[in-house]
Amino acid sequence: MVWSSALLVLLGLSGSLWAQQTPTVLVNLDLSPEQRWEHLQQAFDTDLMKKAAQILISSQVPNWFHKAISPIVMSLEKHIPQLYAREIRGIASTMKMKLADVVILNFAYEFTAYCTSIVAQDKNGNIYHGRNFDFPHSVLRNLTMNVVFFKNGEPAYFGTSLAGYVGLWTGMSPYKFTVSGNQRVNYRILWDNKSNMTSRRNQIVRVLLTQTLEEAKDFEDAVTRLSTTPLITGVYYIVGGVRAGEGVVITRDRKGPADIWPLEPLNGGWYRVQTNVDHWLPPPKKLNRRLVTSQIMKKLDAVGQKRICKDKLYQAIYLYFLDQTIRTTIYTTLMSAATPREYTTILREKVLKLYLKCY
Repeated sequence: MVWSSALLVLLGLSGSLWAQQTPTVLVNLDLSPEQRWEHLQQAFDTDLMKKAAQILISSQVPNWFHKAISPIVMSLEKHIPQLYAREIRGIASTMKMKLADVVILNFAYEFTAYCTSIVAQDKNGNIYHGRNFDFPHSVLRNLTMNVVFFKNGEPAYFGTSLAGYVGLWTGMSPYKFTVSGNQRVNYRILWDNKSNMTSRRNQIVRVLLTQTLEEAKDFEDAVTRLSTTPLITGVYYIVGGVRAGEGVVITRDRKGPADIWPLEPLNGGWYRVQTNVDHWLPPPKKLNRRLVTSQIMKKLDAVGQKRICKDKLYQAIYLYFLDQTIRTTIYTTLMSAATPREYTTILREKVLKLYLKCY
């Protein structure tokens, strides 16, 4: 296969910025699903991935699910979309890990993860998208990676993920849209009916997000797909486009949208902040996310639409790091589909820029 100039840039770029950063993993979609993640072994240590898997399995995964996973693994293709299952098998083989452990890694996020996503529009109609990805295990910082998905020799889409995971929770289709997914707390206990997991009619939330990045033609197409495709559980999809007004928070039930919350810049709604609570409901007593939301909103209001930019958005979302109830942020991503060169992921004190000269 002849790689594009973007690949040469990714492999050959040097300097202080890239020398200290989390790996960028290349995924060639033209390969078989079992082979797509072959570069993972060059970027991450097998023992580290095994350690992370054991930490997640022992502390986050319900006992009933751990016991139930064995028969599901034995007939993986019958319960999980075929391409997705084959990629999981490929990762397990490449990293010399137990298949069941990789399966659990791919679903652990749905059990304990709290995130914040912001989509905002400046006075000139530029759309900015920021997100914090939170998880109560710092070991995942060592597994954070940017991923570039290639198709027909060219970069098709990219985003930020965790080693061992198939697909994305944070991503960009350049010059089309950006998207992030937040756990919906109302569905904290995943698969309360086991048939939701094994139903072929319902899509895995992260798989739908990734397929949308690959297949959607534009912002409108992405919103339609993310709003209407049946899912195995609820989720918040936050989507940003390239034109004025193209920003929305989609609150999902399994069968369809529970709420569509678009930007309304002409009526003062130039930003939307979404954590893990339905924006029209009071938060659960044990989950103090509304306070975080109000702090971020105050910061955004102080900045104002006239001064909002990527740096100001980061300053607002940085409040997460200062909130003592949320010291588990794994990474923060700032992105705008209209300027894909500026896609940036902050991992604690590290900054990883995904710089593609072809865009």
